[in-house]
Amino acid sequence: MDRQYHIFIAGAGGIARAAGLMLAEFSEVIPRIFILNRNLANAREMAEWIKKGSSRSIQIECFELPENKIETDLKKALKKGDILLDCLPGSLAPEMAQLAKDFQMHYANLTEYVSETETIKKLAADAETGFLLQTGLAPGYIDVLGNHLFQKFCEKFNVDKVDAIALKVGALTKHAVAPHYYGFTWSPVGVATEYLKDAVVIRNFKETSLASLSERASIIINGKTYEEDLTSGGAADLPQSLKGKVSSLDYKTLRFPGHYAWVDGQLKVIGDVPDNINALQEKMEAAIPHIEEDQVILYASAEGSDDTGIRRKLEVSKRILPQKIGKYKLRAIQTTTTAPLLQSAMLLLETGPKGVILQSEIETEKFLNGDFIKPVYGQV
Repeated sequence: MDRQYHIFIAGAGGIARAAGLMLAEFSEVIPRIFILNRNLANAREMAEWIKKGSSRSIQIECFELPENKIETDLKKALKKGDILLDCLPGSLAPEMAQLAKDFQMHYANLTEYVSETETIKKLAADAETGFLLQTGLAPGYIDVLGNHLFQKFCEKFNVDKVDAIALKVGALTKHAVAPHYYGFTWSPVGVATEYLKDAVVIRNFKETSLASLSERASIIINGKTYEEDLTSGGAADLPQSLKGKVSSLDYKTLRFPGHYAWVDGQLKVIGDVPDNINALQEKMEAAIPHIEEDQVILYASAEGSDDTGIRRKLEVSKRILPQKIGKYKLRAIQTTTTAPLLQSAMLLLETGPKGVILQSEIETEKFLNGDFIKPVYGQV
């Protein structure tokens, strides 16, 4: 960031806090931050947390996010805003996108929710500012990485189509015990949602939908065995942008062996109920602990034949652990989710696009080696 921007952060949870801290630590020119939250006390607590944790001085103002009417002081601040970073639950994304549009700010969000993303696409089609959607870890970073491998494969092996692109991410604990072999490192409702909503994939060069948890398999990454299965949301818009170019593309969530079998058992007990997401969330939260010490495992590959018919494969895998940022140690899920959000913000602020920008439209090389990405993910 080559000048001081006014950046609004909606939310006061773990990702919002990480965003404020990483903006303070990694920005060339420290931005001015405005925190929006339904609970003003939580916003103020977040501001103090950032100031105490940063090695650099940063200006922060806090505002209560109103249910209806926007008060004068907030309206004045919003008019000066350059971008809104939406770190609220995905169900609120259309509301936050509308706020950004109303005050002519750029907008970036994290949600994997498909219906909310489609709503924002329509809302922002005629916007005068840029709306970069699904910018976290998965969807987000993993999709830019997968698209990068597709482009690199085609260029290196002189082809214009590939057989398969695989995208896999697991937000995991370091240890896993029976019977569930899991620990929550992020939103329980997000986990339940991705397990039960359909996954959008490419099969036989065509975009289609498959039931989540319907294609289980084992995979060895850096010598360790994990289970993978289809889940919703993680493929972003790649099934739309790469159909006709890739025979098979999907996103799968990585888990320790035994976890998905336990989930199957819970779903059998729940049965066919209208609100199965909430029912699964309740079952999981009753049995599974929340754990702070985490790790993120990711894997992406592009596979096919080169122009002479020889089978080829390009792969990238990473294991990311908790990391010290400023004076705090942040969880792996915090840094890996926040870094792509901030890199997306930089893209919007520095290039000034209009309308909706999707993951497939990001310039992969520049993004994957950006100032916010490299300290967390390393170089590609």
